[in-house]
Amino acid sequence: MKRQAKGPVDPAAALADELRPGQSIELLKELHILTREGRLNQDSRRKLKQVYHLVQFIEREMREGFAPDAAVTLADHGAGKSYLGFMLYDLVFAQRPGHVYGVETRAELVDKSRVLAERLGFGRMSFLNLSVAEAGESKQLPPRIDIVTALHACDTATDDAIRFGLQKEAASMVLVPCCQAEVAASLRQHKALALARTPLAELWRHPLHTREIGSQLTNVLRCLYLEACGYQVTVTELVGWEHSLKNELIVARKAGRGKRSAAERLGQLLDEFGLQALRETRFDLLPA
Repeated sequence: MKRQAKGPVDPAAALADELRPGQSIELLKELHILTREGRLNQDSRRKLKQVYHLVQFIEREMREGFAPDAAVTLADHGAGKSYLGFMLYDLVFAQRPGHVYGVETRAELVDKSRVLAERLGFGRMSFLNLSVAEAGESKQLPPRIDIVTALHACDTATDDAIRFGLQKEAASMVLVPCCQAEVAASLRQHKALALARTPLAELWRHPLHTREIGSQLTNVLRCLYLEACGYQVTVTELVGWEHSLKNELIVARKAGRGKRSAAERLGQLLDEFGLQALRETRFDLLPA
């Protein structure tokens, strides 16, 4: 039986299958996710998939936590080129009231984002040249922020985003951590003492294991901290591992009073792993 020859692939139709309905092609070109010819390369496809998945999780928090006509404030920490903030505005905030704040330490990226937002008419976006830590005290942000997000916030930037969310009494936090090095460094520093104390220290005797267990432990401690501060926490994958190795997604939703048992477990883990110093630096906002 003769195979029927396939006709040429329509680039516009193929692209439409990759994009969310209503997505601005102009915006994707401005962000260099699409080429000038409107094509999508493999790296951009991976980036787009990650951002779209995170947008879906944030949309769910908005849908389940706020009325459709409520003006929701959202802060995107470590915004970089603000891919996430711009796509959230284009797909979600353009159709409802609210404001998107992009917080970024690199002034040149903040300036470019401000120019692009003005050119696209995205009037309810603000870009602030601040560290995450500075943002918690800055008068450039409102006293309360409804949703806090951070995509691949490196090392302690995720902890700073959590602190910011606690200070601003955020209803939801949607976080994708990256490069958690602080705990691994502490484990290495106290390795000799730890190895003498408990067989559990075999988990970080080798340098590669130190890095991996440090990363895992960091996120476990973060989740316990959020639970102790009154949040219901869900941990899942952002996308398939073939798209990103930094793939853990923490979604925290304000639920009420903090869990005493979570605070106790947090303290026990800090003691067990020789990380007591973090009580005063990373986990000092625990309720009394």
